[in-house]
Amino acid sequence: MWLSTAQGVAVSSSLGGWTNRFTHVMLAPRGEWWTATSCADPGPEMYCDVCTVPEWNASGTVLRVVDFDLDVVRLRNGAAYIRDEDEFAEHQVSYRYPSWVSAKARQTCAWSMEAARRDGDGVEPFASVHRYWLGLINQTEPGSRA
Repeated sequence: MWLSTAQGVAVSSSLGGWTNRFTHVMLAPRGEWWTATSCADPGPEMYCDVCTVPEWNASGTVLRVVDFDLDVVRLRNGAAYIRDEDEFAEHQVSYRYPSWVSAKARQTCAWSMEAARRDGDGVEPFASVHRYWLGLINQTEPGSRA
């Protein structure tokens, strides 16, 4: 499922609240251990969170994941890198992740890093589909040229 948030919208999570600095769209795929966020400039082009399979509450109003702190970031110049490996390593110990969870998180991180590096090779949502969805939300923002 694709979700969107416009610039300036109040956002909240279990970590607190903030005002969104830029428009973004997020894909919460079924059955996968990641979410992918595509941001309007000046944000990163793609931000992939390695997490548990996204789950909606019964009313479909709250999306829940456990974020493993491993993130794959692709900048607008195409450079990609893994963020917060140190936090993942610390949390493996402090939260006592089962070995299969750690292995799945690392496997998902490696896959998403490779997909992010291959922009344009047809690996979606990393190739181009995110640009379509981001374009739709940009067209509906006040002051945009639709």
